[in-house]
Amino acid sequence: MATGIVSVALHLAGIEWFSRIWLVIGIGIWAVLVGIFLWRLVGDRARWESEADTPAALTAVAATTVLGTRVALLGWEAIAVLALCLAVLVWVSLMPAVIGHWTGPTVGAHFLLCVATQGLVVLGATLAVALHKPSLTAVSGAVFVLGLIAYAVVFARFSFVQFRVGAGDHWVCAGGLAISALAAGKLVVAMDAAGWNGWPHTVIRVGAVVILALDLAGYVALVICEMRWPRLGFDVRRWSTAFPMGMTAAATITVAAAIGAPWLRWIGLVLIWPAVAVCVILLVASARHLVSAGAADTRAG
Repeated sequence: MATGIVSVALHLAGIEWFSRIWLVIGIGIWAVLVGIFLWRLVGDRARWESEADTPAALTAVAATTVLGTRVALLGWEAIAVLALCLAVLVWVSLMPAVIGHWTGPTVGAHFLLCVATQGLVVLGATLAVALHKPSLTAVSGAVFVLGLIAYAVVFARFSFVQFRVGAGDHWVCAGGLAISALAAGKLVVAMDAAGWNGWPHTVIRVGAVVILALDLAGYVALVICEMRWPRLGFDVRRWSTAFPMGMTAAATITVAAAIGAPWLRWIGLVLIWPAVAVCVILLVASARHLVSAGAADTRAG
């Protein structure tokens, strides 16, 4: 998700060559994770079932929609449509199990219920414009409301102590707002393309601004918490920090274009680079961790 949204943000910033590098990285990581998913489904079904009912499983939906959105921006609509169909199928398959095994209080990973749902909106609205399908805009709008409800339900039970002790996934609290703002911005563009200028257009437009403002406030609060309670050790959940950072940049640029606020675009352009830096650090740290783990397994064998 993180590398994919960084690719989207860089594309929106007009840095296409760098965007495509991150797209390749994102596709590579996605392919590896799909391979692991299928291997566990076939070879370790018990583990697959135990993980499929956790909120973290919904990263499969979110990652697919983010990459689908990026390839749609390249003009590869057929692949993007396939990604949307796959994401919807996985969302429908996993969501009942995740909700059925709900536990509280909630932590950052629980906001993936919102992130996965709004990911469908982002890709759906993008394709609605590319394929000239107003009906897809209407469906995406309905799913957008569902995503907001999911965020509110999770937020109502969120343990704010995670801002002090979270291992990285606590950032998804802001990530849910960021992708909701991005979804709203995409819907505004889709409604404009469809010629819809009624009250739903106004509501979504205002909603995009309000949600983005809340996201930026949450981003600042999370940065302050990181400075107050530093957590510098490697944890794979830190990828959940990079994702909201990149998503906030992409959402800011998208909303700025949707509402005609050039000054807001500059904020998004600045926010891209912390997300890129964190992704680079995490790629290096993840590689070192995998090498160390492999060496440890070799010694143990």
